[in-house]
Amino acid sequence: MNLKQYGVSPNMEKEVSYRFIAHLTGLLLAFESMLLLACCCVSMIYGERDLMSFVISFAVCLSVSAILLIYGRRKKCAMSRNEGYIVVALSWVFFSVFGMVPYLWGGFIPNITDAFFETMSGFTTTGATILDNIESMPHGILFWRSLTQWIGGLGIVCFTIVLLPGFGASSQMLYLSEATGVTHNKLCPKTRVMARYIFMVYILLTAVESALLMAGGMGLFDAVCHSMTTTATGGFSTKQASIAYWHSPYIEYVVSLFMLLSAINFSLYIVACKSKWKQLRKNTELKWFACSVGLLTLVISVVLFLNNGYGVEEAFRKSLFQVATCHTSCGFATDDYNLWPPFTWMLLIFAMLSGGCTGSTSGGVKNLRLIIIANCIRNQFRQILHPRAVLPVRAGFPFDNKLVTTVLVFFAAYLSVAFIGWTLLMAFGVDFTEAMSTVISAMGNVGPGLGSFGPAFSWAALPDAAKWILSSLMLIGRLEIFGFLLIFYRSTWKGSWS
Repeated sequence: MNLKQYGVSPNMEKEVSYRFIAHLTGLLLAFESMLLLACCCVSMIYGERDLMSFVISFAVCLSVSAILLIYGRRKKCAMSRNEGYIVVALSWVFFSVFGMVPYLWGGFIPNITDAFFETMSGFTTTGATILDNIESMPHGILFWRSLTQWIGGLGIVCFTIVLLPGFGASSQMLYLSEATGVTHNKLCPKTRVMARYIFMVYILLTAVESALLMAGGMGLFDAVCHSMTTTATGGFSTKQASIAYWHSPYIEYVVSLFMLLSAINFSLYIVACKSKWKQLRKNTELKWFACSVGLLTLVISVVLFLNNGYGVEEAFRKSLFQVATCHTSCGFATDDYNLWPPFTWMLLIFAMLSGGCTGSTSGGVKNLRLIIIANCIRNQFRQILHPRAVLPVRAGFPFDNKLVTTVLVFFAAYLSVAFIGWTLLMAFGVDFTEAMSTVISAMGNVGPGLGSFGPAFSWAALPDAAKWILSSLMLIGRLEIFGFLLIFYRSTWKGSWS
């Protein structure tokens, strides 16, 4: 591995500089203070009671940022892999800690556990909420909820690299540490340029959806907030009834379309802009994702038409929306699928586990990993029949054995963490089915679960201990397990105190 291309010198690979970590974390918190300042502007426009909450939050966040920047002023120029993972993991935790201050200071969510849960659910784009009175919240708070998801969808570090200078050669290491996927499509030689291209696609999707929602009768504020949370595949809404509040088939179709568009690898949009259509047609993951969404929608549509008395168009629309919201880990709702036949629940659970495509804002295991696992299973049958055959794992192109091993280990770790979380939730009094669904939902960054924590209910009734566990699972799922668990590995922190 050529460490120099990542701004890492070979002799510094195992060194950890806490001043350097403090400097980068300070830059990231400076970015969060800018976000809080933007919410101050929204509060001023509407003249509501949440203005002081954001002013205090801005001051606190900026002060801590300044302290970290001063402490880390004697920083080095190169970054080790250890530092990259530490900075990324800490940034998500710190963003959630300071992001909950507006809720606490204004008394909008007076409980620390609930405030942290809501903020972590926002930044990780999970969309699970403990609020039962969303419409009573001031516009600034509602905008902050949507903004946390919009920032978290693309990635805190990715946003900061695009908008703030000061990362230098560390940009690529930070970017790779946060965007932990199966592959990294490097279409541009510089990470900052690549991040800008993706950022432009992100803004374009958000802007186009906002315009279409406004054309369907949604107000400017609601349209912008819902577009941000759709593009981020987050699911926070400005209404307690979510998208169902508008009773509009047009809005449901628009949101369904953009949920699916946001679950596609963003680099494919850049490829499309370069008129490389052949690459799009050959993309195995995109085909798998489209077929999965289409098949699940078709099956559930037929079930709803035959068993639940839905009309043909309504059955298709409700099925498409809920399959899209589960498959893309978005979490919006237009219908209570707890009232659907139990057979459909398992299909939706599969969609939650699958998630979207790599390189998108969606959660879950990701479809490319499922393709690799399916190929491994098929090759095992062939190997039994033809012991001497050399059978590469392919998904449009062959994968090396190291990557295949990484995917299999990831999937095993994913299931292991889910099982541990499931067991812990049951130990704290959560029912079997609800514990299972909330754990899968939290790790997949989906939002709604089954039973009492389905799309028609909030997660407020969960015990506090369960909320902390699920908050951790949200972050584990967002950073794809190892990106977060590495900070608990002792060797990650070995190094100098320079």
